[in-house]
Amino acid sequence: MAQDLFQGEKVLAFDLETTGVSTNNDRIVQFALIGTLEDGTPVNREQIVKPNVRIPYDASQIHGIYNEDVRDKPPLAEVADELAELIEGAILVGHNVRSFDYAMLKTEFLRMGRLAPQPKAIIDTLELVRRLRLPRPHNLGALCQRHGIRLEAAHTAAADAAATMLLFWRLSVEHASVFRRSIPELERWIAHGDKPQDASELGRGLEDLAPVDAMGKVREDGDELVLAFGRHRGRYLSEVQTNDPSYIGWLLSSNGLDCEATKQRIKEHLRS
Repeated sequence: MAQDLFQGEKVLAFDLETTGVSTNNDRIVQFALIGTLEDGTPVNREQIVKPNVRIPYDASQIHGIYNEDVRDKPPLAEVADELAELIEGAILVGHNVRSFDYAMLKTEFLRMGRLAPQPKAIIDTLELVRRLRLPRPHNLGALCQRHGIRLEAAHTAAADAAATMLLFWRLSVEHASVFRRSIPELERWIAHGDKPQDASELGRGLEDLAPVDAMGKVREDGDELVLAFGRHRGRYLSEVQTNDPSYIGWLLSSNGLDCEATKQRIKEHLRS
């Protein structure tokens, strides 16, 4: 189980509340880190920060943090050192944490002119439930309800982080065989499954696969076609068709791939 795998590790659930959903343009208004340090010392750190931009009313309606609530709070830069110290070298657990929370954090640190802290591993529970092929919906509230976890004060950073940690431990018990891997192996499997990756230590990477189109956006891996760009980079088209069919629709549209021959090849491949 994960309890054994992560013995002696710093394991922290991480969640943000923000001014919006753009990891490039929006700002952090609250963060929470909940878990334990390497020696088992508990961590329960939550902070509202001043984003230095106005918080849209629609965002405030979701997380309950309004412009007047942040007026006297410190900007993220004032607590960045503490935040970085906690995240550096941690096993970072979160729901959609790789694509949203950690991506948002990296952008905020770049605005400060510094690099974001580097966790030892990112364990994304949204990626995990998708990899386990659990039934939808996959939002945190629905998953907590299904697994008997109370989620009170949803869409506050601390509540969501705590619920995500409980969900993670519950999944590690219910699917114990999945966790019989090293930490790097577990992270790679959750994020990518048994798919070709670019990291040299994983052997043959995407760049070694034969391109289907002139730009190399789609590549061949035996009888499979692999995406080599975008949010599903490194995933087989057959998997994307199952989990995100709208993305396939976009690929085949006039706004997607430029090469008509490649689009036809994809259609034939997915029909086979």
